[in-house]
Amino acid sequence: MTIRKRQFLLTAAFTAATAGFALPAAAQAYPNKPIKMVVGFAAGGPTDLVARTLAADMSKSLGQPVVVENRPGATGRIAEETVARDPGDGYTLLLDSQTLITNPLTMSKVLFNPLRDFVPISRVAALPLILLASPNLPANNAKELVAMAKADKSSVNYGSAGVAGSGHLAGALLSTTAGVEMLHIPFKGQAPALAEVMSGRVQFIFYAVAGAKEQVDAKRVKALAVTSTQRLPQFPDVPTMSESGFPGFEVTTPWLGLVAPAGTPPAITRRLNEAVRSALNAPETQQRLAALGAIPEGNTQAEFAKFLQTDFARWEKLIKTTGIRAD
Repeated sequence: MTIRKRQFLLTAAFTAATAGFALPAAAQAYPNKPIKMVVGFAAGGPTDLVARTLAADMSKSLGQPVVVENRPGATGRIAEETVARDPGDGYTLLLDSQTLITNPLTMSKVLFNPLRDFVPISRVAALPLILLASPNLPANNAKELVAMAKADKSSVNYGSAGVAGSGHLAGALLSTTAGVEMLHIPFKGQAPALAEVMSGRVQFIFYAVAGAKEQVDAKRVKALAVTSTQRLPQFPDVPTMSESGFPGFEVTTPWLGLVAPAGTPPAITRRLNEAVRSALNAPETQQRLAALGAIPEGNTQAEFAKFLQTDFARWEKLIKTTGIRAD
């Protein structure tokens, strides 16, 4: 073997041996400036408050500020399309809800694909819904509510914060699962929808747990069921939808998750996943999220990617069946 050939082989061997160190080095260099966490909803809402809680704790482990930026509009679509176009460098993230999946299914000309244009980082939290009924409604549980609708198809309607939102989708799923038509009445926000339920002009609503306890305690509405897999500490006497005879209904529970633009390097997304899961495991973070009615749900990137695929298929089927459109 010639000296030149031996040098070539030694160089090739060194290159191969050291190639594996490139990603860890890149991960250690990241981040070296503040990270922007975009939220597609207004400040002060559940998604925004969860984002700010998560961002504060991620800042500690990453050693750089994680700054929440609100870009509300079009049920999260503006933020989703903006982040999808951003460079995948790890410095722009999106804390989003199931609108990431449902917007492309219910809106025309959406400029992103949720399964192609984002890299899943981690689930963050679940925001259970509670089925609230007008105080003068004869039904006292979900089964009786469905029985009312079957007995008189014109007797039951439900409100929501808007077309194709989580409350609308939950009501539509109950309607299709029960095999009975229920009239959907959309409002511009949860507050006016709930006011109509309290007045008795609307029969029921799937409402965010965080804002329901005061109204239930004051008997302005009746709590019939929750969409979580288990009963909630805030409502220990309220059964789950599964206990009420509607198994699998926990899929309607709105979720929050963190994603990055496509092309973000794996070393960076792994670092972000570690930061999210570390934050969600901290007792103080769990306490703050519980106060917001949120259940921490960190997971691996692979688990979150599989969940997004399943969620897309699930809502695609329901939306095609019901013909729900948001535009």
